[in-house]
Amino acid sequence: MEIPLSPLGLGCAQLGNLYHAISDETAAATVRRAWDEGVRYFDTAPHYGLGLSETRLGAALRAFPREEYVLSTKVGRVLEPNPGGAGALDDQGFAVPAAYKRRWDFSRDGVLRSFEDSLTRLGLDRVDIVYVHDPDDHFEEALSGAFPALRQLRDQGVIGAFGAGMNQAPMLAEFVKRTDLDVLLVAGRYTLLDQPALDELLPLCLDRGVRVVAGGAFNGGILATAEPGGFYDYAEAPPELVEKARRIAAICARHGVELPEAALALPMAHPAVASVVVGAHDPSQVSVNARRARAAVPSALWTELVDAGLLRPDVVIAEGVA
Repeated sequence: MEIPLSPLGLGCAQLGNLYHAISDETAAATVRRAWDEGVRYFDTAPHYGLGLSETRLGAALRAFPREEYVLSTKVGRVLEPNPGGAGALDDQGFAVPAAYKRRWDFSRDGVLRSFEDSLTRLGLDRVDIVYVHDPDDHFEEALSGAFPALRQLRDQGVIGAFGAGMNQAPMLAEFVKRTDLDVLLVAGRYTLLDQPALDELLPLCLDRGVRVVAGGAFNGGILATAEPGGFYDYAEAPPELVEKARRIAAICARHGVELPEAALALPMAHPAVASVVVGAHDPSQVSVNARRARAAVPSALWTELVDAGLLRPDVVIAEGVA
């Protein structure tokens, strides 16, 4: 049975204090607002805040009927106590004490341990989807260890589906070819600024019946505001990319569309994409993103972007207009 994914999902890295700390109350209110806005898909990972995101998300979701939402988490990083780090902060972008350390582990035992630890932190009896998280430097181990372990969990009915989540497209395409995964999460590689997922991955997923969750629609911030920001993929954006984003924003404005609205509409229109996940630091950001996701984007906008050489001509947009 295919797992239902809401068109807009909540990415929960921010619940793990990504970049700056938020309170437990703000985290819970953010999840509640997502629910009120119709979001029924929530994605987290042990990596996010050294388990804090899972703990907060699980606590918030316990207020809602378990059968009415879809929850995904990830494996590949095992969290281990870090006695020497209690007085320091995490060094991977999360404003949390370094009381744990991440250890890469894509073996069968590592995956099963990570999964059990996630269930404990979530405080829930099951997870619907489990992704192999960022196996860029662990291709063979993921193929021989992680994917077979998750396949067994799926076949036993412990989880509903499994896949991979990465910030690149080529390796995801290889996993689609070599495994029988159900779903994948591709972050930042099918956006207004960057569409390499069109080369092979998205057509392959359509052909194989693999569902796609698109993350990173704002490319780390540059597409998150009507006037382009200065960060791309979590680093300072090169000037030429900022200029390209400004040209796209100007064309969007001529069509009465804000840049973030077009940034969400592009992946949502592709037939392989089942959901677009967007993060939020507070309830107001959730509502803003929900409004953006509902915005109407005229087909003439896409045509002008393609004609201006700002968008690949093989993008798939609403009503098949390119």
